[in-house]
Amino acid sequence: MTAIEETVLKLDPEEARRVRQERLERIGRWVLPLAIMILAIWLWDRVCVWNEIPKYILPRPGVVLQTLYDDAGLLFSSLLVTLRITFLSLLLAVIGGVGLAVLFAQSKWVEMSFFPFAIVLQVTPIVAIFPLINIYVDNQTVKLLLCAWIVAFFPILSNTTLGLNSVDRNLRDLFKLNGATRWQQLRYLRLPAAMPYFLGGLKIAGGLSLIGAVVAEFVAGAQGQSSGLASRIIEAGYRLNAPRLFAALILISLTGILIFLVLSLVSHLILRRWHESALKQER
Repeated sequence: MTAIEETVLKLDPEEARRVRQERLERIGRWVLPLAIMILAIWLWDRVCVWNEIPKYILPRPGVVLQTLYDDAGLLFSSLLVTLRITFLSLLLAVIGGVGLAVLFAQSKWVEMSFFPFAIVLQVTPIVAIFPLINIYVDNQTVKLLLCAWIVAFFPILSNTTLGLNSVDRNLRDLFKLNGATRWQQLRYLRLPAAMPYFLGGLKIAGGLSLIGAVVAEFVAGAQGQSSGLASRIIEAGYRLNAPRLFAALILISLTGILIFLVLSLVSHLILRRWHESALKQER
């Protein structure tokens, strides 16, 4: 009898049922998505075989993996270009979003004056803005960075502003009664309270910065000026090289998942000792 089983036997029936349910949920969180993915890949392969679909229309999964291996040098070098734009734009979004959110928190008049313009940037499609950027900006890297930054900027600004403005009023009054300056309130009260909100926005912005970089490369790649993964997708589409197209798409998807997982881990490590959302995960 294992130690876990002995522990379960010592618990009352309701508690034992809850422990078993938690164990099943932990296992299912990984097993179910993996099983569905394997089933989907198998169906993909069988559809190609049963319908004798040529590989330039829908390649089999094995062909895609072989292409990913054969073209690894080309695809991964393009991935590095896309990642450079992604992380630089995310860094700029963090600096700009947090800085502006702090300014908004210090003055409602500033927030009322400038927040609508941030909303305009968020709701305007980046493909509609890029022609203007293309006219006014000469440097290709700056064009791509600006496009990706516009996409990633708003979640950080919005979430951080919400966090800074969501401080408990009683704690704020307590700081004022003890003579705390605005800077002290910001440093010791508002910024720690806004950290979970900022980290939530960061996880969203991480994926959006990748999307923004790829979309910007698509628009620039249509002019033959980009060497990122998006340009490889366009090139493969023109040449009916579907295996390389699928391989590039898989790389983009895996990169987005990895970015999200890394940012989720960073969020958990920062919050695990004091915030309720992380403490619940550790119980």
